Amino acid sequence: MYGSRSPPPLQHPVPTHPAFIPEPPSTPASPQGYQRYASSPLASQSNSQHFPHGTAYPQFPHQPPHLAPLQNHPAPAHGMPDFSSWGIDGTTAQFGMQLGQNAVAAGQSYVQRNLGGLIPVTHLKHHFNVSNSYVIRKLRLVVFPWRHRPWTRKMRRSETGIGEFQPPRDDLNAPDLYIPTMAFVTYILLAALQSGLQSRFHPEIFGIVATKAIVVLLFDFLFVKGGCYLLGVQGSSPIVDLLAYAGYKFVGVIATLLVGLVGPSRTLYSIMFIYTFLANAFFLLRSLRSVVLPDAGATPGAVGTVSHAQRSRRITFLFLVAVVQILFMGILVRV
Repeated sequence: MYGSRSPPPLQHPVPTHPAFIPEPPSTPASPQGYQRYASSPLASQSNSQHFPHGTAYPQFPHQPPHLAPLQNHPAPAHGMPDFSSWGIDGTTAQFGMQLGQNAVAAGQSYVQRNLGGLIPVTHLKHHFNVSNSYVIRKLRLVVFPWRHRPWTRKMRRSETGIGEFQPPRDDLNAPDLYIPTMAFVTYILLAALQSGLQSRFHPEIFGIVATKAIVVLLFDFLFVKGGCYLLGVQGSSPIVDLLAYAGYKFVGVIATLLVGLVGPSRTLYSIMFIYTFLANAFFLLRSLRSVVLPDAGATPGAVGTVSHAQRSRRITFLFLVAVVQILFMGILVRV
């Protein structure tokens, strides 16, 4: 019968794929600063180098920096950083660095010309020529100077044949600027710490303590230098030697402050202050003897001999320098 017949089967279309789909050419960069690719950038760049029939697609100049092909930048000079990665032209960077080097050289020349006569750079290098063993032995000498022998400084012949003192590295009795400088900085930090523990800290404490320490050093230096001038001391030590001797008192001041921080006993603090004062006074009494009473055969620049009256006055001045240290150290320990 007609109603029992089944419908014809459905015919579905069979999809067909082309054998080859060519890569689309790269499109120009959009104003927003990006580039659209039909495939990965590396693949498109590699495929754009070889095209059939010997044709190449055009390259557009306005490509973003992170997608643009590598360009041949000039290699930076040896020891010069690559400023091109910062967007600075290499010639401009070299000019700026040359200008900075000229400014530094001009500053060094100015300092040497104006301050070289007061504190020569060679003297500073000489007084910072120290070693680890020297620093340890020197600190022990400053704290325990009682049994040290001898106190005379060692001499050597320079290349020009002139006698000069040996550097601190080779002579324990030579004054240095390393220990006084480190002790000066440590004293400022320790004074700030003590103020903080006593709930009295404020940022201005650094400047106040540093100013007080510098003023004490200047008064001590002027006292010794003025006394040598009034007594007519010939061939007295240079400025850096006197500053170094004046700076050793910070070692005793630091020890006193540490005892005050660790031990609450006022008696122990007073005993430590008296001991460090006596040690520093004895150290200066023996060290400055070569300055106030120079030996013509052992001190460069020493001229002639000293009469009995002059010798007596100079020894009295030495004791006065040693005694006045209690005033300077008393000012420094009050923070």
